[in-house]
Amino acid sequence: MSRQRVVIIGSGLGGLSSGLILSRNGYDVTILEQGAQIGGCLQCFRRQGVKFETGMHFIGSADEGQVLNRLLCYLGVLDDIRLSRLDTNGYNVVSLDGQQFRFANGREAFIETLAKDFPHERDGLHRYFDLVERVASASSLRTLRRADSDASPLNTTFQLRSMNEVISEVISDELLRNVLVGDLPLYAAEYDKTPFSMHAFIADFYNRSAFRIVGGSDQIALSLAKHIRANGGEIHCRQQVLKIVCDDRKAIGVETDDHFYPADIVIAAIHPARVMELCDSSLLRPAYRARIAAMPETAGGFAVYLRFKPETLPYMNHNFYGYHQKSPWGCEHYNAANWPRGYLYMHFCNAPEQRWAEGGVILSYMQFDEVECWKGTTIGHRGEAYEQLKRDRAERLIEAVCREFPHLREAIADYETSTPLTYYDYTGTERGAMYGIARDFHLGPAGRVQHRTKIPNLFLAGQNTNSHGILGVLVGTIVACSELLTSESIIKDIISANE
Repeated sequence: MSRQRVVIIGSGLGGLSSGLILSRNGYDVTILEQGAQIGGCLQCFRRQGVKFETGMHFIGSADEGQVLNRLLCYLGVLDDIRLSRLDTNGYNVVSLDGQQFRFANGREAFIETLAKDFPHERDGLHRYFDLVERVASASSLRTLRRADSDASPLNTTFQLRSMNEVISEVISDELLRNVLVGDLPLYAAEYDKTPFSMHAFIADFYNRSAFRIVGGSDQIALSLAKHIRANGGEIHCRQQVLKIVCDDRKAIGVETDDHFYPADIVIAAIHPARVMELCDSSLLRPAYRARIAAMPETAGGFAVYLRFKPETLPYMNHNFYGYHQKSPWGCEHYNAANWPRGYLYMHFCNAPEQRWAEGGVILSYMQFDEVECWKGTTIGHRGEAYEQLKRDRAERLIEAVCREFPHLREAIADYETSTPLTYYDYTGTERGAMYGIARDFHLGPAGRVQHRTKIPNLFLAGQNTNSHGILGVLVGTIVACSELLTSESIIKDIISANE
């Protein structure tokens, strides 16, 4: 009996992890990547011998027995990567108007560290942490206890309430409320829109443990690809999909400019808007297409990739969130005069016991409207006005960071930049959004993209179908692959791999 043929569009984490699970379970897997390099947001690049990450800068819950550790063990990745632990006494540092606060790993350390600055809120911090743990642990897929969905009553409740509203009910001090959401650039949270459930999952994920990947996040992509090929799967780069071909009942294959790949199952691990463009089947009804088109996107990002002079800047073993006001909210709403309103500054880990920083990145919000006039042009050929915009923004962003790190500029050898247009070109996200479709609790179920489509053998995976980030994408992979294998069998295999 011939094996069922699965064609996967996109070689980001969602596509690669789906390909690995299915190839391991007897499916004939082919992954098609439009770019020259696999990995999506796991991609890295080198400049002057220094390696830079483009998307996944650090991970959480990777200590033995924790949820990401168990998933990476199941995927066979742990043997191929090395992790460098971030400072347990402050893996995140949040600076609000010059006053710095630290997020420590572990419940008691987290509470006690912040209670030193907010002694009157010790009880509130316990209430906050209790609620974060309750909401995060109510997700059976994230905790890998059962094969159920996330639709528990507790999760449903906090998917329909904003994070700022819920936090204000347990924390009375306004400054502390702002501190607790100080890492919101990790998910582009928006005031009165982002559900508390998303905040709880991310806070719990990183509080348990936080690490950088030594040598870059592309090590995960390379490991997954190695295992897929060992299972007989194929990965083809520079194969841009032009069409998902359907008959009157189902998808029958995928077409590129020089090849037709027949398929029994198609998994699109790309932005749903791209899927609508690729598939003209009447099985995808106009109302569904309109709903996908109307979904809100997270803000785009502007990045400055810094290469440092050798042995001039000590390696910073934490992430730094800087705001020149007392609130992190609303930094995506800016004008020419007040940009940047906030930023995230990090160093890359190139060696297990790193002493000196070789490279770093500064990230801030940038709306796609600022670069949309160059849409359709090619990288490196966008003209002097585009290059001048990038230089101006880079200098302003570096200057903002220098207020907190006065010796930064003298340590910089050179830098590269990227805009939402860069992200759009490399990852295909709508309008270069940092994290794809935004979660807005006002939209309820209509604001979520299901992995199933009306085409019975076309499924969606990746950051838009469940949540972004390494854990969110892998949970989405389990959900998508469970249509073919059942989630019970996948979770049974995860448990067995960790015994």
